[in-house]
Amino acid sequence: MSDPIVRFEMVSKSYDGRGYAVRDLDLAIAPGEFLTLLGPSGSGKTTSLMMLAGFETPTTGRIWLEGREVARVPPHRRGLGMVFQNYALFPHLTVAENVAFPLSVRHVAAAEIATRVGRALDMVQLAGLGERRPGQLSGGQQQRVALARALVYDPKLVLLDEPLGALDKQLREEMQDELKRLHATLGVTMVYVTHDQGEALTLSDRIAVFRAGALQQLGAPRTLYDAPANAFVAGFIGESNRVAGTLVAADTDRCSVRAGDALIHGTPTVPLAPGASVVLSLRPEQLRLDPAPADFANLADAVVEALTYLGDHTRVRLTFWGRDDWVAKLPAERDRPGLAPGARIRVGFRAVDARVFASMD
Repeated sequence: MSDPIVRFEMVSKSYDGRGYAVRDLDLAIAPGEFLTLLGPSGSGKTTSLMMLAGFETPTTGRIWLEGREVARVPPHRRGLGMVFQNYALFPHLTVAENVAFPLSVRHVAAAEIATRVGRALDMVQLAGLGERRPGQLSGGQQQRVALARALVYDPKLVLLDEPLGALDKQLREEMQDELKRLHATLGVTMVYVTHDQGEALTLSDRIAVFRAGALQQLGAPRTLYDAPANAFVAGFIGESNRVAGTLVAADTDRCSVRAGDALIHGTPTVPLAPGASVVLSLRPEQLRLDPAPADFANLADAVVEALTYLGDHTRVRLTFWGRDDWVAKLPAERDRPGLAPGARIRVGFRAVDARVFASMD
């Protein structure tokens, strides 16, 4: 990585002196990167963003922005663009006046303001709407105004706090495409907060996954999906079949897990000792129907409980090994006549696809 534009150095935040909203955060963000802070409510992602923005102060640790420590720098002097979920537009101002606001408070000349506002509205595909007021716009258009306002003074870093959370599914997807386009075109660094793992996978160069104030894993979307660092990341990024059990035997690249009456073969992710409580994680697309026995270490007779057609794939819920919540994903081109609730089929999966983690509280 080139010299980071942002660096968190052992940053912690406590509001009451006992518990921590963020604990010992070490994180470097590269110039031009799209980094997403992802996690459930209360995981520390928004607090981390607010400390970077200057709206919260670290209890311990330091935050660096372009090589300058910013602990004593107020938010308005950090040179950041900010986009909020609720848009935070001024209802009494026009679209153009809202977008111009960051330039007006910086006393930019009127002619320059007009040029920059026009350019920003063009970027977000709102040319011609400058004289409208926010109340005359759709939710998606209002979010575009907020984005234009954040970009109008060419900041090197834009912070986005769940900016698409108030939009419906179709608008969210449209704005995701818009954000990707703007990021690719402008090359601006973006730090994005969301609890939506699908959104994070779609948008990000890298994702930082948070849980209970601590960073769990940092990596590219494919890395987090294919090689999660622990049971939490495996369950939070994408969908997984999760089975709790006890480790029976293990070597460096193969292990066996006892779960009820089943002995399941998997791949350990960290060194584990026999007798350890573990969680086995298997992606639904890796659970195969009627597999070739020679290719699969794990085989079982299953009953189809339900099928759900979702366009590009069909979800198949199955019962085997004493559990009725196994899920397989069948791509649309593999749909099979005769597959119906009550059908008895053979299922299987490879040991390399069944990742085994230490149990987490």
